Amino acid sequence: MTAIRPIDRLDTHEVFNQPPPFENVNLFSGDRALVDAVTQAGAGSHAERLTALGQRCGSAEVIEWGVEANRQAPVLDSFDRYGHRIDEVRFHPAYHELMRLGLDNGFAASAWDGSARGHTLHAAILFLTGQADSGTSCPMTMTYAAVPALRAEAAVADVWVPRIAAGRYDPAARPAAEKAGVTIGMAMTEKQGGSDVRANTTRAEPAGEDGWYSLTGHKWFCSAPMCDAFLTLAYAEGGLTCFLVPRWLPDGARNAGFRVMRLKDKMGDRSNASSEVEYHGALAQRLGPEGRGVATIIQMVQHTRLDCVIGSAQQMRGALAQALWHTAHRSAFQRRLIDQPAMAAVLADLAVESEAATALGFCLARAFDEEDAIARLLTPIAKYWVCKRAPGLVYEAMEAHGGAGYVEAGPMPRLFRQSPLNAIWEGSGNVIALDVLRAVAREPEGVGALNAFLAGQRGRNAAYDAWIDAIDLRTAQEGTARLLVERLALAAQAAVLLGQDNPMAEAFCRLRLGDRGSAYGAFDAAIDTRAILHRAMPAA
Repeated sequence: MTAIRPIDRLDTHEVFNQPPPFENVNLFSGDRALVDAVTQAGAGSHAERLTALGQRCGSAEVIEWGVEANRQAPVLDSFDRYGHRIDEVRFHPAYHELMRLGLDNGFAASAWDGSARGHTLHAAILFLTGQADSGTSCPMTMTYAAVPALRAEAAVADVWVPRIAAGRYDPAARPAAEKAGVTIGMAMTEKQGGSDVRANTTRAEPAGEDGWYSLTGHKWFCSAPMCDAFLTLAYAEGGLTCFLVPRWLPDGARNAGFRVMRLKDKMGDRSNASSEVEYHGALAQRLGPEGRGVATIIQMVQHTRLDCVIGSAQQMRGALAQALWHTAHRSAFQRRLIDQPAMAAVLADLAVESEAATALGFCLARAFDEEDAIARLLTPIAKYWVCKRAPGLVYEAMEAHGGAGYVEAGPMPRLFRQSPLNAIWEGSGNVIALDVLRAVAREPEGVGALNAFLAGQRGRNAAYDAWIDAIDLRTAQEGTARLLVERLALAAQAAVLLGQDNPMAEAFCRLRLGDRGSAYGAFDAAIDTRAILHRAMPAA
């Protein structure tokens, strides 16, 4: 939080030509691209609610929560002081405040509690709270996304889904039945397999009746190990199966076979505890039939991929807003930085990229709300492209700050360290690109929906028409999968912007669908830079 009335007249110099703190701003109403995206997705009725949350998330207090939650990393206590095993993680109080801010405002519940356009509302809440801290988005996203997988087993869903829909954060380490709300985590990958979950070695043996099993094995990544339960995969007699591992058992005892071995020391995402766990006869409930584990868990993965898209889009917006704010309030060579033609070109290019990511993300959220067949293909396409574009944009925004952007006292290093994560989580680039190929081959309804979506904007821009004319799904193959997905992603972003009559649409087509240089700002296309920067500039 900014110090009160700091001294600017020092013995050797006066402090001037520095931007004011970027805080106490409204992250919703001050972001025209976000307001338009939410409205276009049919969730404009939530504007008042989101305006209030946007003001809170942009406040100096909440921004400071994000700083503190990342400055003091979580700590694992394997045992209490008497030697009893507890496997509990301690967090800075700011972490709990951020979790409460998100969950109590509907982050995980809004898609399942009957709210109108619930997935879009959820996406908007993520977009706002994530700008304060992205690490806490992880456990909240998994909680939101767990519902479709839990519904594979009615008896389990009847117990756990109402706890999620309660929309409350309760950090207490105690049985879920005694809590106001719960969080759900995920533990899928193993050391030898990574994304190839069929290479897992964890085994499940029946343990009594009612779908309970005993699990033995390990998980290389278990994010948010203080969640109340975890979706996981293990081999039962019938094949790879999905299970729910609760931290506490129905009788109120700890699930003694669930062991947190250590926390990961990560490049970013430091407010969130990621861990390695082992199952020593951990008790778990089966979700769906034996042998259908991937089919069950993919329902959760589809929703977490939506959040990867929205999460990367909000990181882009957060970085862009910092760069715009800095350059609008700092001068060099007798002009504001933002008025320098070279800088203006870079910032306008970043603004077009950011808005296209936001528009595509909320178009995808709308498809979830409407159960549109296009979601099956559009989800991995958007996940691949938006998440992969985030680190480059964040870096360029950091460079716009000069040396000040590289210093840990400011927000850019944390934003930069966070930015690669969504491109890795829930399937890195090749995994996602190949998923698109599988969907193209196996899901004609999704292909038809995508083709109709792209064709719907024909005739509105010559560059767009030429771009989609060059896309041929029939030639898809593994070696060129990335190229195909990139072209589809750019076509989808252009189609969304054109279909919404977005003021960025023409600039996007000129900057993304034609010849240009590789770096941001390296183009000679004619665009209205001033209008683009005016639209993108954060407002109070």
